[in-house]
Amino acid sequence: MAAVRAPPEVFLREATQRKLRRFSELRGKPVAAGEFWDIVAITAADEKQELAYKQQLSVKLKRKELPLGVRYHVFVDPAGAKIGNGGSTLCALQCLEKLYGDKWTSFTILLIHSGGYSQRLPNASALGKIFTALPLGNPIYQMLELKLAMYIDFPSHMNPGILVTCADDIELYSIGESEFIRFDKPGFTALAHPSSLTVGTTHGVFVLDPVDYLEHRDLEYRSCYRFLHKPSIEKMYQFNAVCRPGDFCQQDFVGGDTAHLKLDSDFVYTDSLFYMDHASAKKLLAFYEKIGTLNCEIDAYGDFLQALGPGATVEYTRNTSNVTKEESELIDMRQRIFHLLKGTSLNVVVLNNSKFYHIGTTEEYMFHFTSDSSLKSELGLQSIIFSIFPDTSECSDKTSCILQSILDSRCSLAPGSVVEYSRLEPDVTVGENCIISGSYIITKAALPAYSFVCSLSLKMNGCLKYSTMAFGVQDDLKKNVKTLSDVKLLRFFGVCFLSCLDIWNLEVTEELFSGNKTCLSLWTARIFPVCSSLSDSVTTSVRMLNAIQNKSTFSLNSYKLLSIEEMLIYKDIEDMIAYREQIFLEISLNKKQFDLRIS
Repeated sequence: MAAVRAPPEVFLREATQRKLRRFSELRGKPVAAGEFWDIVAITAADEKQELAYKQQLSVKLKRKELPLGVRYHVFVDPAGAKIGNGGSTLCALQCLEKLYGDKWTSFTILLIHSGGYSQRLPNASALGKIFTALPLGNPIYQMLELKLAMYIDFPSHMNPGILVTCADDIELYSIGESEFIRFDKPGFTALAHPSSLTVGTTHGVFVLDPVDYLEHRDLEYRSCYRFLHKPSIEKMYQFNAVCRPGDFCQQDFVGGDTAHLKLDSDFVYTDSLFYMDHASAKKLLAFYEKIGTLNCEIDAYGDFLQALGPGATVEYTRNTSNVTKEESELIDMRQRIFHLLKGTSLNVVVLNNSKFYHIGTTEEYMFHFTSDSSLKSELGLQSIIFSIFPDTSECSDKTSCILQSILDSRCSLAPGSVVEYSRLEPDVTVGENCIISGSYIITKAALPAYSFVCSLSLKMNGCLKYSTMAFGVQDDLKKNVKTLSDVKLLRFFGVCFLSCLDIWNLEVTEELFSGNKTCLSLWTARIFPVCSSLSDSVTTSVRMLNAIQNKSTFSLNSYKLLSIEEMLIYKDIEDMIAYREQIFLEISLNKKQFDLRIS
């Protein structure tokens, strides 16, 4: 009688836990040659972000939270126009060349793009998406540690080259015990995950060369005819990217982006990370040094990968429907990249038992940390991690999430909410589906459901100040209007922004917004008070939210007001890291005392 095969999700969970254990064993220890990455590089958008990343890396290495003996670098984009993650990749290659000369051509390099301002998950804006805390590990993991853990097997089965990934996604996969993912072919090699057609419209989609076997395996090495970037469902069918389950034997798929694929559903293979060998990297570097300055946003996926494979054509270079800002140079630059890379092979590692998770928005962040049983099971996520949070508290609901925070036993935390790096004293009530980050709430306070509250330390005229951004978790901070008369189209906490300004006794003038006066948004609205203490800052901003909820007046006229854009300019990185460190030490001391009591 044939042995019963365990469900795919069991293998996925076991493979993930093995990687986490192996990484845990390497934390704080020198790694042997070939055992880990030679270089781990993180990209930053500007010098402020570069400084924040370097300081956080320094803290991690000091605490022995990362493998030692590895070269950790932060590469900052040049000042001027935004250059996208493709431009950041080119810039990083140039930095490697300057630092190491020809030596870098013998290194295995992990390049993590973390240069955005995280407008859809602003608690990651000040200190970076790659340093987003996770309810996992001891000491607590951030996205950086998880990336390093999930890729733990790659360096020893990889030719010298560069693996390119983003800071806000998680790739989980399971393959046979005796199998390894190899990055050893010339050109580019990308991972591919089975996904629904809907997911394919927001990702890159591979058009794979046909195969002559009838059964999917967990790991398949395929060649790619062409790559489509965020195609419509119609285009997926038109270019033969769609796979039909009837073409293969009946087999379960775990699926991508948390949605399980049905056996009777058509599906596509979508992208996540990719590898390029050093010959391809050197070609791109020579191109970058020849053009000198880049004045448009290049996408590492859309603009590099679409040029690859025998079926690639130049048409995509003129498609700007997925571009947020169309620069005059963009089409010309895309065409030059296409001709540079044309003829380069695109190899695809198909992972049929895999998942791709994105944690780049407030809603994704709350869902995955509080409600998503799949990710919780696969990664071993916890509801409460490295926090002081008495069991007697009524806020011990398992569907809330508390990370490195100190909560009084008399506070109340509703399901679906996430609290990180914060202190909540008695008489604090937090509604459902809230995010609280870097805050200190002393006085009686009630946060309405779906509130977002994140505090920043500021350095203004040499003085330490504080400001707390507060809005609704579903607010669109990126939505912008061109004129003051259109400000009424913006919505804050679900309410017309004009009505909010009336409640706060603020007038609609050009001075209300920072930065570009033809691009007005909640991101650039000067509505957040500057205060002398962290607790006052949080209390004041929570009162702003309460006034909107209760339709009562709360005048902001007497305060110095900043936009989120300005808060990030004035941010005091040292003080924010020191505040997290203070909480860390207090929790560590508390745990030691507890361990002594029970021993």
